[in-house]
Amino acid sequence: MSDKKSSRPCHHCRSKSASSPADTSKIHYEKFWLYRHCSSVQQRDRQAQKAGQLFSGLLAMNVVFLGSAFISSMIFNKVAITLADVWILLSILKVLCLFWIIYYLLGTSRQPHAVLYRDSHAGAIWIRGSVLLFGSCSILLNVFQIGYSTILIHCKSRVEIVFPSIGILFICTQAYFLWHHSKDCIQVQHNFTRCGLMLTIATNLLLWLLAVTNDTLHIEIESQLREVERRFAGKAPSHPHWCNDTTLCTCPNMTICKVFQKGYILLYPFNTEYCLVCCSVLYVMWKNVGRRISHHHIPHTKPKFKLQGVVFGPLLGTSAVIIGACVFMMYQIQATSLVPSRQVFVIYYSYYIVLLPLMSVGAVIGTIIHALEKKELDTLKNPTRSLDVVLLMGAALGQIGMSYFSIVALVATDPRDLLNSLALSYSVLIIFQNITQNIFVIDGLHRRRIVAETEAKHAGDAGQHTELPGEEETTLSSKQEHSQTPPGKEEDTKEEQNGEVYSQRRVSVLELGQEIRKASLSYIHTYSNLSWKRRVLREISFFLVLCNIILWVMPTFGAHPIFENGMERSFYGYSTWFVIVNFGLPLGVFYRMHSVGGLLEVYVTA
Repeated sequence: MSDKKSSRPCHHCRSKSASSPADTSKIHYEKFWLYRHCSSVQQRDRQAQKAGQLFSGLLAMNVVFLGSAFISSMIFNKVAITLADVWILLSILKVLCLFWIIYYLLGTSRQPHAVLYRDSHAGAIWIRGSVLLFGSCSILLNVFQIGYSTILIHCKSRVEIVFPSIGILFICTQAYFLWHHSKDCIQVQHNFTRCGLMLTIATNLLLWLLAVTNDTLHIEIESQLREVERRFAGKAPSHPHWCNDTTLCTCPNMTICKVFQKGYILLYPFNTEYCLVCCSVLYVMWKNVGRRISHHHIPHTKPKFKLQGVVFGPLLGTSAVIIGACVFMMYQIQATSLVPSRQVFVIYYSYYIVLLPLMSVGAVIGTIIHALEKKELDTLKNPTRSLDVVLLMGAALGQIGMSYFSIVALVATDPRDLLNSLALSYSVLIIFQNITQNIFVIDGLHRRRIVAETEAKHAGDAGQHTELPGEEETTLSSKQEHSQTPPGKEEDTKEEQNGEVYSQRRVSVLELGQEIRKASLSYIHTYSNLSWKRRVLREISFFLVLCNIILWVMPTFGAHPIFENGMERSFYGYSTWFVIVNFGLPLGVFYRMHSVGGLLEVYVTA
C-alpha cells in the first residue's frame, strides 16, 4: 500500500500527462515544507516561493535584530557587553556563512539541472569588479589590524587577531562566490539556498553596522596623538583615562605603528563599501532563486558600449576629471599636515560648487528630453533594475542626510564666514544634484531600447560598403584562374606568380585604406544620423559618468573635508559626528559608484 502511495504522481503531473507527453528534463518547483504538511496553503509554485522567501526573510530579520542588540549594548553598556563579545558573535556567523558557501560551490551548484537559467542583467562586470576592488582593500585593512594588534599583544586580546583572520577567509570566499555565481538562477534546494543567502546578507549588514558605530581604534589613535602633542608641549594629560590607555598600550616601534594606523584609517571606508556591495549582489541572487527566465526575457543582442556619437560630453567630463585630480592631490598634500590650511578647504569646496550645478542642469535637461521622447516604457519583470532603483534612492540618503546635518550646524554657528558659507552652499547643492540625477537615471532605466531602425540602417550601410571588397575578390579570383594555365615555360610562370603577389599586396593595401575610411565615415554617419534628442542624452550621460567617477575617487581615497574641517565635529561632538559620517560617507561613495552603472545603462539605451 505504501509503495502505491509513493509511486502515485501528484495532481500537477496527472493534469499535464493527459495533454502533453512527459518531459523528464523538466524540473518541478521544490515544494516548501508547509506545502507538504499544511492543507491550508495553496498548492501552487508561486505560493511555495513566497513561503520560502518569507521564512528566509524572517531568519535574516532575527539575526539582524540579535546582532543589533549586541552592538547597541556594546555602545551603551561597555561593561556587560564588550567589543570582544560582538566579534565572537560575528565570527560564528562568518563561519556558518563559510560552510554554506562551500556547500553551494561544491554541492548545490554541481547537481544536475541546478543552474538551467542565468540572469543576464545580474552581476554586471562593474559591480563584480567593485566586489574584487573593495574586497582586496578590506583584506589589507584586516592585515593592518592584525599587524597593529600583534605589535600591541601585551595589551590586546587574542580575539582582536582571530576576528580579522576569519574576516580575510570570509572575504576571499565570498568574493570568489559572487564573481562566479552572481548570475545563477538556482533550480534545486530552493529553501536552503534562500536561507544561506539571507544569512550571508544579515552577516554583511551587521559587519557594516559595526563598522559604522565602532570608533574605538580611531579614538585610541587620536588620544595617542593628543598625548604626544601634550608631551612635546610639556603639559600633563588632561584626561587620566587617556593617560592610562596610552601608557598601557605604548607601541614599541612608533614608525610601524603609524604605518598600520594610517593604513587602517585610509582603508576603513572600503570595508563598509564592500559590505553594501555584497548585500546588493546577494539580494539579487536571493530574488533569482527558482526563477525561470522565458525566451522573450533573454536579450538576443546585448547592448554594447560605443563612443560613437559623443564629442562634448567626453571633453567636458575629462576636463572635470583632470581638474578634480589636481584638487584632490593638493588637498591630500595639505590635509596630511598637522594643521591643514584654510585655503585647501576653500579650493575643495569651490570645485564642488562649480561642478555640482553643471551636473544638476545636465540631469534636468536629460529628464526633459525623456519626457519629450515617445519611447515606450519597459514593463518586463527585472529584479536587477528594481534593485537598482531602490539602491539609487536609498544610497542617496547618505549624502542628503549628512548635508542636512551640516546645514543645521553651519547655520547655527556662523554662516557668514567664508568657509562656512562655502560648506553651506556645498551641502545645498549636493541635495539638489542627488535628487535631479536620481530622477534622470531612474527615468532612463525604464525606457525601452530602440534597436530595429538603427540596426537596419547600419546593416544597409554595411552592405553598401562591402560591395567593393567583393568585386576585388572576384577580380583576384579571375586573376588566379588566368594564372593557372597549362605548364609551359618556367620564366612565364615566375613572372605570373610575381604579378599575382603584387596584385595581392595592392588589394590588401586598398582594403586597409577602405577599412579606415569606412570607420571614420561610420563615426561621422552615426553622429550625423542620431537625432538631436538621442545625441544630447548621450552627451549628458557620458558627462555625468565621468563626473561621478571623480566624485567617487575623491572621498574613496581619503578626501573627507566634512570630517576634517572640524566645524560639524565641534558642533555635534566627536562620537556623534563619527557615527553620522560613517553612516553617510559609505552610502555616498556607493551612490556614486552605482550611479556610474546606471548612467552607462542610460547611455547605451539612448
